[in-house]
Amino acid sequence: MGKLDVPWLPLYNRPMARRAQFESYRPKTILNKHKRPDHWFWVRYTAYPYKGCQHGCEFCYCREEKYYPFDDPADFAFRIQPKENAPDLLRRALARAPVDLIGTGDYQPAERKYELSRRMLEICLELGFPVSILERSPLVLRDLDLIQEINDRATAVVFFSIISTPDSAGYKTVRQMERLAPPPEKRFAAMEELARAGILTGTCMMPILPGLCDDDASLQYVVKWTAEHGGQFVMAGGLTLADQQRDFFLGVLADRFPDLLEPYQALYPPNSYGPIRSNWQSTALRLRELCEQYGISDRMPRPIIPGDKRTLNKLVVEALANQTYYMELNDEPKHRVWAYRRAAWAIEDTPQDLGLIYRQMGLKGLESIQNVGPKMALVVESLLKAWMPT
Repeated sequence: MGKLDVPWLPLYNRPMARRAQFESYRPKTILNKHKRPDHWFWVRYTAYPYKGCQHGCEFCYCREEKYYPFDDPADFAFRIQPKENAPDLLRRALARAPVDLIGTGDYQPAERKYELSRRMLEICLELGFPVSILERSPLVLRDLDLIQEINDRATAVVFFSIISTPDSAGYKTVRQMERLAPPPEKRFAAMEELARAGILTGTCMMPILPGLCDDDASLQYVVKWTAEHGGQFVMAGGLTLADQQRDFFLGVLADRFPDLLEPYQALYPPNSYGPIRSNWQSTALRLRELCEQYGISDRMPRPIIPGDKRTLNKLVVEALANQTYYMELNDEPKHRVWAYRRAAWAIEDTPQDLGLIYRQMGLKGLESIQNVGPKMALVVESLLKAWMPT
């Protein structure tokens, strides 16, 4: 069980002082469109200016074959492809797209030279698109002026990928796995500056590494540091391992953390993707308790443009989606979970103002929406009454 025979191990054993190589290219498209916003990050679109990442976190899912185009996953941190025409492509795509939240920005070291993220933010500002930026680097503060303008006109959220703090027991190991990225202390300092500027910010605690980040004290430290630095939420997710990314990560463990290799091989057998045994539910429920204790949320609040005519719809969808998440954590019957999820999707797809429907037609109007039956209509009504003026 402790032996590892994968092709990436000799490739992985390259000095981390290796210089990054930049290969500019011109993709045909830049904007990824989703049928509707996801219920975790609330983005409808994504558009990123680089392939590969100089931060090179060794547990990153982006080394999976479907995300990374090269044969050698060890190249992920050193073979960087700036999408030189990304701003032009983004302008053309957004000019004919309905306004909604877009996930963008990438502040790896290459951004200092190419400034593609800044140019893409300028287009979002010009066209009135709200933005969501997930980062590991305080370099994002360079563009705080733009982010504030976007926030004033539409809305903006900037949050940081942080899975461990210097107080955590597994910090030294985690830090070695992300040693090319700025340390968490700098990310928290940037979070504090964004919070002072009035920008919604928080922590994305993903992926929680089994045995390194999932103990009670480590969870509490991340929540505590987030709250102390102005973050409003900590959202968490588990580690996934697939195809060449799995081989690469197990190669990292075999080479530098051999004591972890056998436990991770047992948790992540070939073709498993997620762990075959998991304490995820108890971890997520404990995180929720800790967030409540520190006065923040364990879910990212949905960014909504001020004055959006469908604000009530989006607030109701957010509430139903969060309830779906908590029902799953508590092992509630699947048919109830799916009733909430389908209702959230249906209301997301409803073009009319939900408040107007309710004022004009009452419960019958709510029941007329697909997948909103009599029982769910009562749930939606209670939510609307909490937000609608009397």
